[in-house]
Amino acid sequence: MRTEPDAQILPAGELTTSDRIRLQDVTVRYRLPRERIHSLKEYAIRLVQRRLEYIDFQALSGINLQVRAGEVLGVIGANGAGKSTLLKVVARVLPPGSGRVWTCGRVAPLLGISAAFHPELTGRENVFLNGALLGFSRQQMQERFDAIVEFSGLHNFIDAPIRTYSTGMVGRLGFAIATDVKPDILLIDEVLSVGDSEFSGKAEQRIADFCSAGIAVVVVSHALDRIRAMCTRAIWIDHGRIAAEGGADEVAKMYLESRAA
Repeated sequence: MRTEPDAQILPAGELTTSDRIRLQDVTVRYRLPRERIHSLKEYAIRLVQRRLEYIDFQALSGINLQVRAGEVLGVIGANGAGKSTLLKVVARVLPPGSGRVWTCGRVAPLLGISAAFHPELTGRENVFLNGALLGFSRQQMQERFDAIVEFSGLHNFIDAPIRTYSTGMVGRLGFAIATDVKPDILLIDEVLSVGDSEFSGKAEQRIADFCSAGIAVVVVSHALDRIRAMCTRAIWIDHGRIAAEGGADEVAKMYLESRAA
């Protein structure tokens, strides 16, 4: 990835009182090998022989966006459009190549089904690991533990290694942890699509409660019906740019029409 001198991730001091997230002219570029390299050995040989060729891939281009307290913003678009990159920039996992990012308060990112879990640790151990990553002490997580397990519905599996969990079980546990700690900003990347209908209903109700409490939520999903039902606003990202922004129904309709054309 190319990182340029004017890239900045700034504290909340320059936000308005209602803003939780603000992006200004954010651009992210990756350097990708022009040819596929199949092994580290091949990479080393090409590097020594100076036969490595790269192309620049612009994952995000000139993104301007604000998310206010109590909003649920849906992010839609085709695979590779830049949706997950956008969440990583907001979560400060990935610095922008250029532009500015402001966030206000604690950010709880769910950026992948198993991204923050250690597969060899049990569900119980991963609860405390994730709590530490979010800045909570063991005592604080101990106080929250029962509520997390109750919400996830994984009572019978909490002491089994994560590697034995199904994708849906991992998603349920991750969502339960991230939302029990009451963040100011919640970022969700496709996690809601892996649970059963009962858990999805609980998750959507919790997000609605967050909205009422002034928490900002950003949801990436290919499930347009869920975006329409949950989100107060939506953006459609196409090839790294915001192609449309507005009401969730309106943006979803524009996206579907573009795919049908």
